[in-house]
Amino acid sequence: MDIIAKRSDKVAFMALSDAPDTYIRMRGFTEFSQSKNPVEYSRRYLDEKTERNDIVAYAPSISYSFDKFSDDAVHTELVSIADNEIIGADAIRAVVLVDVSAEGDEKPAVCREWTVIPNSEGNDSEAYTYSGTLKANGELITGTAASTDNWQTCTFTTV
Repeated sequence: MDIIAKRSDKVAFMALSDAPDTYIRMRGFTEFSQSKNPVEYSRRYLDEKTERNDIVAYAPSISYSFDKFSDDAVHTELVSIADNEIIGADAIRAVVLVDVSAEGDEKPAVCREWTVIPNSEGNDSEAYTYSGTLKANGELITGTAASTDNWQTCTFTTV
């Protein structure tokens, strides 16, 4: 029998600017969807009827939205980037995506640095929300993640 993968089993963690080796669980997000955004090289040779396409690169991005929690370190960091209009290298954060449904203490994970690009805030009448996009700012790194506090934080090890 096929078992459908649950969205809640793919958990994101972000490194904060003051603790780059510890990743904090990204709680309260109502959207966190990844787009691969392949870059294509297309051409049509004169002696052929059809066009040819190759993927030559990717420009991954993650669209995010969250309900602002007053006591959440990740939210505080993302809000600070938006409110203070932080730019350049100061707006880059590492994010680890972990498959917590995998067997064993160490779970498969990927890590990448992302540029935080804030978009909007306050779009909901019930909760104060923030949204934006994370755009890739480095290579995807494959590894494993482990946690000692029931996946509230994690460490990442490259394989």
